[in-house]
Amino acid sequence: MATQLEPEARDSADLFREEVRQFIADNFPAELKGKSLSIGGVEGATKESPAQKAWREAMGERGWGTPTWPKEYGGGGLSRKQAGILNEELARAGAYNPIGGMGVLMFGPTLLEYGSEAQKNEHIPPICRGEIRWCQGYSEPNAGSDLANLQTMAEDKGDHYLVNGQKTWTSGGQWADKCFAIVRTDRSDKHKGISFMLIDMDAPGVEVRPITMISGTSPFCETFFTDVKVPKENLVGEEGQGWTIGKRLLQHERTNISGAAPGRAGGSLADIAKKYGALNSDDTLADPILRDRIADFEIRWTSFMHTARRAVEESKAQGGVSEISSALKKLGTKLGQERAELTIEIMGLQGLGWEGENFSPLELAGVRAWLYGKATTIYGGSTEIQNNVIAKRVLGMLDHQ
Repeated sequence: MATQLEPEARDSADLFREEVRQFIADNFPAELKGKSLSIGGVEGATKESPAQKAWREAMGERGWGTPTWPKEYGGGGLSRKQAGILNEELARAGAYNPIGGMGVLMFGPTLLEYGSEAQKNEHIPPICRGEIRWCQGYSEPNAGSDLANLQTMAEDKGDHYLVNGQKTWTSGGQWADKCFAIVRTDRSDKHKGISFMLIDMDAPGVEVRPITMISGTSPFCETFFTDVKVPKENLVGEEGQGWTIGKRLLQHERTNISGAAPGRAGGSLADIAKKYGALNSDDTLADPILRDRIADFEIRWTSFMHTARRAVEESKAQGGVSEISSALKKLGTKLGQERAELTIEIMGLQGLGWEGENFSPLELAGVRAWLYGKATTIYGGSTEIQNNVIAKRVLGMLDHQ
């Protein structure tokens, strides 16, 4: 049974909802209705349009791009209830949150927990305003699933570290301003020798080489560090604490990956199927098997989303994300792949278009989303890695060696 709000709480919620509606009416450009952050701005390769810039600045000034983050660092300082109202009103208006990316989804929450006061004051406000791009320096050619095998070395040179090594699969590295990275500061211990530090991407010695993917895009890069100077104040936490901090960040990443199943654009599967398939006189799909498959998927997807939301709220109540993020990541990415494949099947030959005027934007995006989605069960920790985490950390199963 739903909890009934006290009259004062209802009044407060209603007042806040009116405030949000008025803010959106005053600031959200009509030309952006139905669009998303992916069309450009701080997370893409394209330049912001004047409308995009104005919307980002308006949301950033309020702190509503990061609604529950502390106000003293540029966040909105909203309660979870108020943040929920904000999201509802944005959706109702066809508006999107223009502030996102790795700074919001992964690095910011981690820095709020582990960063010094000086680091939070320096780095969190630009993230809240959407003024900076962050990339992730984790994986290496010989340190993917076995991430702790990383060899990028940061030597202590007194007032700075000297970093040498290579990272790979650096998402958005060619556009990023800064990189949060885990590096080795001690070779004598595999895990305790890892530290977490922040590197300027325009520092001398940083070289980025984009990797072209099968989807035709280049979202990932190889990143090379050659005698890169990193100031001591860019060390987050203490030397040797990087594995702990790095794992915490991965929990944030996995939670977000689980809910970011590719291919959700373009409406529901039923809407897409009605566009491409035969219909009965009552506007239902004529193919009963396809109807059953779509219904089955949507039931499982809806159940997953409710479970994910509950798990996230429980984790927040307990002080942050937990290992349950591995279960969410494993299931959410698999469902995303399943949906992308079913979408292509529904579209038939129109779903296989790569370019040309004979294919709609949705059709062209669909095949790329299908191909790109193959990576989701690998990046952020492969499904096999998530199985190990679930077995050890969630189910309490121990290694028998």
